[in-house]
Amino acid sequence: MKGEGKMVLKSKMKWVGLVGLFLSAISLFVHFLLARFTEGAAASEFHSSITIFPRRAIGESLNFSKTLHLSFYFGVQSPMYRRLWGPVRHLESLQPNANPRGHYADPGSDTNGFIFVRIQGGFHEIRNSICDVVVVSRFLNATLVIPEIQSTTSSKGISSQFKSFAYLYNEDQFMAALSKDVKVVKTLPKNLKGQRRKKNIPVFKVPYSASPYYYKNHVLPVLKKHLVVELVVSDGGCLQAILPPDLEEYQRLRCRVAFHALRFRQEVQELATKILQRLKAPGQPFIAFDPGMTREALAFHGCAELFQDVHTELIQHKRQWMLKRGIVKGKLSVNSAEQRLKGSCPLMPEEIGIILRAYGYLWDTIIYVSGGEIFGGQRTLIPLRAMFENVVDRTSLSMPWELGRMYGREANLVDRNPRSPPMIKEEMKMEAWKNAGPRPRPLPPPPARPKFYNIEGWWGWVAESDNEPDSTVIELRTNAHKLLWEAIDYVICVEADVFIPGFDIDGKGHPNFASLVMGHRLYQSAESKTYRPDRKEVGKLLHEIHDHLYHANHTWLMSVRKHLRKRLVDGLIEASARSKPLSFISHPIPECSCLRHNPAGKSINATSSPHASTPSHSQVLSALGVVHYCPAWMENDLTLQSKDKENEENLDEDDSTSSGLFFRKNNGDHDGGNGDISNKEETQLEDQEELEGGEQ
Repeated sequence: MKGEGKMVLKSKMKWVGLVGLFLSAISLFVHFLLARFTEGAAASEFHSSITIFPRRAIGESLNFSKTLHLSFYFGVQSPMYRRLWGPVRHLESLQPNANPRGHYADPGSDTNGFIFVRIQGGFHEIRNSICDVVVVSRFLNATLVIPEIQSTTSSKGISSQFKSFAYLYNEDQFMAALSKDVKVVKTLPKNLKGQRRKKNIPVFKVPYSASPYYYKNHVLPVLKKHLVVELVVSDGGCLQAILPPDLEEYQRLRCRVAFHALRFRQEVQELATKILQRLKAPGQPFIAFDPGMTREALAFHGCAELFQDVHTELIQHKRQWMLKRGIVKGKLSVNSAEQRLKGSCPLMPEEIGIILRAYGYLWDTIIYVSGGEIFGGQRTLIPLRAMFENVVDRTSLSMPWELGRMYGREANLVDRNPRSPPMIKEEMKMEAWKNAGPRPRPLPPPPARPKFYNIEGWWGWVAESDNEPDSTVIELRTNAHKLLWEAIDYVICVEADVFIPGFDIDGKGHPNFASLVMGHRLYQSAESKTYRPDRKEVGKLLHEIHDHLYHANHTWLMSVRKHLRKRLVDGLIEASARSKPLSFISHPIPECSCLRHNPAGKSINATSSPHASTPSHSQVLSALGVVHYCPAWMENDLTLQSKDKENEENLDEDDSTSSGLFFRKNNGDHDGGNGDISNKEETQLEDQEELEGGEQ
């Protein structure tokens, strides 16, 4: 009996083992399938779980008359929709045209030598500098070596798949687009490369706004003698923005570089396109908002007291560092309230939200927040998120594995098994105590050391010394990643239906990321709505209702709406005198634009407004200096595009009743904030202003 029991037990164990092996095989098979199709599964999971744009169900109870009312006032063809999202009529005749307008010879095979460039700085500084060095190469008849982006090549821990220029931009596209302008090569010849390694080639650290004559008198003789020079560009540019009239073709070359030759590498462009498609998936236009709040900019302009917390100390330390190096002049302590009223400080996200709601944008409007780093952390966006429920950024519209593919293969810099400090034996402690010397004695002063603060996801520091601590490898990698993040934000901001900046000046007093976005939008589609609020005027308006920000009266709302409508054109004219002298590509007209004729053959330039207070088309275009008309071949293409646009508008008009459903409010909490929008008399008054030319 015992033998039979053992046999039965062994047979049962065999069956259990076989079942276990079978289940293991199935498990391995399932894991292989998951590994094979994980990318598709992740993508489908993302699309199925994206609920950042809440929509009201069509089946919800809604009065039919109310539906017709909303579709009338908020349909695609309604005056309200055109006021919020429609084109700027005075700028519809402007078209991009960066082609040469006279004799323009191709670059010859014989050049004066090679120009090797090292560029330092952030995204907007790199982009502006590349445009300048291409123009300098053309001016000196030199062969340009693909610029080296110093912030990526000096960083450690990034992927070895992409190096220098190719980490951000497409090298082949850059060379092909400029084949008729400048001779471009990827590397120096071997003999010159060896001389550069030995530091035997002349180096010029060029100033921010060097004149063409500086290169002609100082750089060109050295280039002809040594056949190679190295330019170090660290201030965001190396050529003055405004060139003499006889060098106007070089301005159009800048446009061809910035808006045609500089394309992001494939991985970055594909992810930016995906995010843009996800933004447009709900079928609703969206606003792009760039806060422009960086520690350097806040310190440069003396805006430390906007936060009233540890961030104030961080900004003050940075300002002290700038003062000692001559970057900024003035006092360390600056009255931030006065700076804000002067328009020298950025508009906070809360203030941007208030003026957008006052203008008429509803609570479910999609707002994309750009910027690799918002100083102050995510808490500065809490008021904006309270006013608009669909506030998103690249992190909420992409998956981690998508960002990882864009970064490439990177080494793991996180030490998962940190070593504990060595233990000190008790005997050593006692021996040190006995030999410590007579007591009591005064303690030595503490050494200068940084104090670290974890500020809501942003690691800042306040030091007792003037020197900031060296960046860690992880921080260097993050700085390189910021270039890619801002590249994605750049694409989305340029393609947005509406763009509004919080600040347009960087930490050196030069045009920043938002300024380049506005310049690109002005070149590509001048009629797109780009708000340029006057920070000084907005500061006064907000100061008027400081005690009751969220309960403004009708007169104040009308003042905000009038200001934003006016700044659509006035802000553009002001930028030609304020921003363009510092960065040409932030305001590339009239050199890179042309005027379109209307279908009747009469120029839109001749159109005038019935109101003397409203500038006419001719006055606006005259103030912008645009006098060149588009060539005939462009007129034919523009006529076809306008016909296609009319067809698209007719299709949108057929669906206006259903689109109106998405603008209604779901509860009483939102009704109070939008009561002014649904007022019929007010809307009719604004629509009449628009038809008479009140909307620019």
